[in-house]
Amino acid sequence: MRIIVGVTGASGAIYGYTLIQLLAQMGIEVHAVYTEMGEKVLEHECGVTVKEVSRYARVYQNNDLFAPIASGSFKTQGMVVVPCSMHTLGAMANGTGEDLLTRAADVTLKEGRKLIVVPREAPVTVIHLENMLRLARAGALILPASPAFYYRPQTLSDLVSFMVGKILDVLGLEHDLFKRWGE
Repeated sequence: MRIIVGVTGASGAIYGYTLIQLLAQMGIEVHAVYTEMGEKVLEHECGVTVKEVSRYARVYQNNDLFAPIASGSFKTQGMVVVPCSMHTLGAMANGTGEDLLTRAADVTLKEGRKLIVVPREAPVTVIHLENMLRLARAGALILPASPAFYYRPQTLSDLVSFMVGKILDVLGLEHDLFKRWGE
């Protein structure tokens, strides 16, 4: 199984980093691409460099349009963009393919594969909402970074685990990252 993870400059780099680590621990082949700001936010918020991420994933430069993930012939089970900035969301909604991350997202949609977009912005404008709607109509699943509290999280890690668990749910992957309603 192969999953692409795109990480942008929106706050919430811990979501992408945790997802990449967990997927690798599950034995899934992870291919990652960080925007320039995604790399900076990862270092600022997590104290981690992209070089450290490469222990868990094959990491591509965002300007490398020759990377395998830029082609539909490179088979994957899908792509997750987490966190997703409104800049990248707009580029994906308009199919620009201007860089590797948005090209890989475009390829994911055109091949009919799962594209999970985790926007991390508040408040949102009508433009943001229209871009989310456009992506959803094209087949993407919009999964806002909004953790639940019904299971009474105690730590920041609990909140991160909930969001990463929701992503794994959409990918159809079993986990025990949070207590489900009624359990």
